Amino acid sequence: MHATAAVLRLNRLLPLRARQQALPPALRTLHRDILQRFAAAGVPPARAEIAARPEIGAVDAALQRLAADDLIVLTPDRQQVSGAYPFTTEPRVHRVQLNGHTVHAMCALDALAMAPLFGAGARIDSRCHLSGVPVTIHMQGARVSHAVPSGPWIGIHWQGTSGCAAQSLCLEMVFLRDRDTARAWQRRDPASISLFDLRRAIRLGMAFFCPLLS
Repeated sequence: MHATAAVLRLNRLLPLRARQQALPPALRTLHRDILQRFAAAGVPPARAEIAARPEIGAVDAALQRLAADDLIVLTPDRQQVSGAYPFTTEPRVHRVQLNGHTVHAMCALDALAMAPLFGAGARIDSRCHLSGVPVTIHMQGARVSHAVPSGPWIGIHWQGTSGCAAQSLCLEMVFLRDRDTARAWQRRDPASISLFDLRRAIRLGMAFFCPLLS
């Protein structure tokens, strides 16, 4: 699948930009600030920090609105932010060293988007979904400086989000060690699995996430 077509398909399933733009200005700014805090500090703002913003109003209503739009994920008690695509505080297979902090990515595509989204250097540590082989990628912005294995691929098993992409679609957006492994995984469901080499996957991640900060 071409990266442009994949962006359109992903935006139909998880229209983050459209949902963000439909927010009241104060909540739109809050969502962007949550992303910036994840990138800068490795964690989201605490509930007390959000509640201290006078423009937000009722903190419960603000958090519930962002969560209902699947722009953020809340902790089980629904009191704190635990994730905001592409970030999560939940331990996942995709770990990213970003701005001196270790963060987790919801999926492989999210991991690849972090460095270009914030114009930063990043190290991704993950593993091949099919073989379990470790995958390590060093990035500076959108540029890959080093990858082991040298040519990892990204696979997407397209499916609905069931209201929370973090617990559905994201679990099927994965790294695969090389093209042959990627094609072997695709053969399990050729009609629903798309494959992307590293360069196209980075373009896809940028096209999907960068508009959230613009």
